[in-house]
Amino acid sequence: MIPTTTFVFFLTTSIALVIIPGPNHLYITARGLAQGRTAGLASALGVETGTLVHIAAATAGLSYVISQSATLFSIVKWAGVAYLVYLGIRAFTSGRHEDAATPAPQPLRKVFLEGMLVNMLNPKTALFFLALLPQFVDPAAGSPTLQVVVFGFTLLLMGTASDLVYAYTAGALGRRLARRAATLRYVSGFVYLGLGVITAFAGRK
Repeated sequence: MIPTTTFVFFLTTSIALVIIPGPNHLYITARGLAQGRTAGLASALGVETGTLVHIAAATAGLSYVISQSATLFSIVKWAGVAYLVYLGIRAFTSGRHEDAATPAPQPLRKVFLEGMLVNMLNPKTALFFLALLPQFVDPAAGSPTLQVVVFGFTLLLMGTASDLVYAYTAGALGRRLARRAATLRYVSGFVYLGLGVITAFAGRK
């Protein structure tokens, strides 16, 4: 259903997005530093459970848009491109990342739920789905709903792997993030701008 070249390009693009440290990674790192590896893992699983909510919302929303209007779908796609470029520019112009605050110890159940809420209430995660997924959905390739689900769960698996790495090595990553915040900011800027340009051309049908 999904062309192999399209799926490979999606994987490459997703890797570039997943490896950029963001609020979820900083939260997982902070929780791991505060309560140990088990709490870091619980927070990571909570974060990715929140991703399931975003997948469901993206599936319902994008499928509706695609079925209603090709023009509206194109608007969503180009809005996504503009958002990626905006993130790139903001990464270059923003100040240094603040260190993740050390949270107070909590029961693992609360750690899990807090991680879930952190991701569910993070507008950047929702915008990523709207910015990234539409670039690869082709109504002519089959069910748009199924395509969104496949892409969404692929991103979920990659995000889970990334979060687990942060959870297992929270101490080392926390120190590295603190030392290399400026470098990561510029790398993020180049990645976002590059993805914006690439998806602008890839999105043309």
